[in-house]
Amino acid sequence: MDPNTFPTKGNLILAKNSLALAKQGYVLMDKKRNILIRELMGLIQQAESIQKEIDSTFRMAYAALQMANIKLGISLVEEISYSVPVEDSIRIRTRSIMGTEIPLVEADTRPAFPTYAYYSTNIALDQAKASFEKVKQLSIKLSMIENSAYRLANNIKKTQKRANALKNITIPRYTVLTKDIQNALEEKEREEFTRLKVIKRMQSKKA
Repeated sequence: MDPNTFPTKGNLILAKNSLALAKQGYVLMDKKRNILIRELMGLIQQAESIQKEIDSTFRMAYAALQMANIKLGISLVEEISYSVPVEDSIRIRTRSIMGTEIPLVEADTRPAFPTYAYYSTNIALDQAKASFEKVKQLSIKLSMIENSAYRLANNIKKTQKRANALKNITIPRYTVLTKDIQNALEEKEREEFTRLKVIKRMQSKKA
């Protein structure tokens, strides 16, 4: 038997403190969950908006690329594509939202210098390059948002689990324990009071 469940005043104080702590913990977990959910909803809306922008920009980019292929020839466009440098400016940092590490992805947003001569190309290729550059930046942003949303959702699940454990297990257990110890102590006090009355009565009779 757990000695902390014995009906003593010390255990009653411990049980009340544990109950108060569990209730406070549940309130904090509930607030944390609500904050994380609001953050997640905001990220989902951003992701949907960016995905739509990526889709429309992709359509523009491929239409411009198709026009460039027709006017310049696929071979020349392919040759020019080899001059496009590899993206190596991406940097990743993190920030914390209620204990959740959220990635912050940064990349060089300055316009890249053209890697081909304007006199040998046309405006369709320029439009395709600009559109694909925009898709790249949007994709970087979307990857950051989706990763953040995944981490928040995972933390929400853990927070919900802890909140449920406090609400359905810990708080009811200490509520019952506090009540049982309190009732046992009150019963003990009544028995002690009755015993003292009997002793006083017996002493008064002897006198």
